[in-house]
Amino acid sequence: MMAVNCTLQILLLLFILLSPVAITAGATDTFSKGQNVTDGETLVSAGGTFTLGFFSPGASAKRYLGIWFSVSSDAVCWVANCEHPLDDTSGVLVVASDTGDFLLLGGSGEVAWSSNSPNTSSVEAQLQESGNLVLHDQRSKTILWQSFDHPSNTLLPGMKMGKNLWTGDEWYLTSWRSPDDPSPGGYRRVLEYTTRLPEVVLWQRDAKAYRTGPWNGRWFNGVPEASTYAHDFPLHVTASTSEVTYGYTARPGAPLTRVVVSDAGVVRRLVWDASTSTWKTFFQGPRDVCDAYGKCGAFGLCDASAASSAFCGCLQGFSPASPPAWYMRETSDGCRRNVPLNCSGNGTATDGFVLVRGVKLPDTQNASVDTSISTEECRARCSANCSCLAYASAEIREGGGGGSGCIIWTGDVVDLRYVDRGQDLYLRLAESELAMPKSSKFAIVTVLAPVASVIGIILVLLFVIICWRRKHKISLHSSKFSYDSPVS
Repeated sequence: MMAVNCTLQILLLLFILLSPVAITAGATDTFSKGQNVTDGETLVSAGGTFTLGFFSPGASAKRYLGIWFSVSSDAVCWVANCEHPLDDTSGVLVVASDTGDFLLLGGSGEVAWSSNSPNTSSVEAQLQESGNLVLHDQRSKTILWQSFDHPSNTLLPGMKMGKNLWTGDEWYLTSWRSPDDPSPGGYRRVLEYTTRLPEVVLWQRDAKAYRTGPWNGRWFNGVPEASTYAHDFPLHVTASTSEVTYGYTARPGAPLTRVVVSDAGVVRRLVWDASTSTWKTFFQGPRDVCDAYGKCGAFGLCDASAASSAFCGCLQGFSPASPPAWYMRETSDGCRRNVPLNCSGNGTATDGFVLVRGVKLPDTQNASVDTSISTEECRARCSANCSCLAYASAEIREGGGGGSGCIIWTGDVVDLRYVDRGQDLYLRLAESELAMPKSSKFAIVTVLAPVASVIGIILVLLFVIICWRRKHKISLHSSKFSYDSPVS
């Protein structure tokens, strides 16, 4: 009997030692082989900013493994099994003993999600204070897999969007299908880099829905709001032979922040207000009707303050391509040139350029970029190239006052709008179209008319004074002559 009891005790001890150990809620930020995270247990980052665990979004009863801000449990920033939810609370996250992968298992042992990380015998999992879930080698600390390389709908400080040009790895955000369903929705936020002048584009399936405008060296041209929070959340853009990426960091002491693509296709930068325990919106795009991609078509210009014209107008030297359509508020056909350009490429061109001030620069998909030349050289290059239809500075200087570098457009100018602190665009026009527009002439007339009236009144007064003085002088002279004459 004693031998049987001893055998049972040994078996029980082996079972305890070999069974995965659940993580005590909030006790640690790491776990390794032989441990797990079960539904109801959590992993918390060292500073307490982020929590990993199981959750049900919105009104859904499905269970997902995710990471969220500890101060705001509904602010989920990453989901592991977004396309394979669990039906109950029997889920468990483990580090596979044979491969070192993350495995998310359901109640019957099925794999709902796997990290597919490189095999290693010495591996440890950690939820970092940045919100990044990593698998690293315990000895070298080399990262074998990280959640930052597999974004959901949220961009956190330290993450990046873009592409590794050597490996082909690409990072972009994808909206949820709905507030109750974190599976991939209809919107993707992607860093476009066709010209090596990056800009962020929001796609609705296969169509562009919104773009930020190109990077101007300080912020994306159509997002001037970024200048107000760049001190706390510096923006970083890298355009090299190895990668084209965009991301941001957070300075020490800055409030919590995140950039989210909603299921409705709205991108927001949210900042945590600890005093009210709410997320405040620092940026939203699209922000108005003019942010809808291509709202006014080719060579159209959108003005969010011009409701009387359905927000759209044509650039100088252009008229609506279809006036009846514009009357019906269908402006996507854009505008056509009034007078053909005169450029044969033999030095006899009479074309010139008109300045369009304060705009979000057009889509750069059909543009070429050279950051090594000045804006003056850019003008000369565009003038000598009959295919060049517009040009602008690629970068703006600190404090304004012009820029440097060169962007040249050889195709339609599309998605142009007025924007606060926008840049200058130089549009190529025929010589006859370079005359002062009527609005400018009217402005000058309205200024010169009162000035001319004032000058006229002054001249009349001077004439009256001169005449009065001359008459008064003659009268005095006559009186003196009579006084001095002898009495007859």
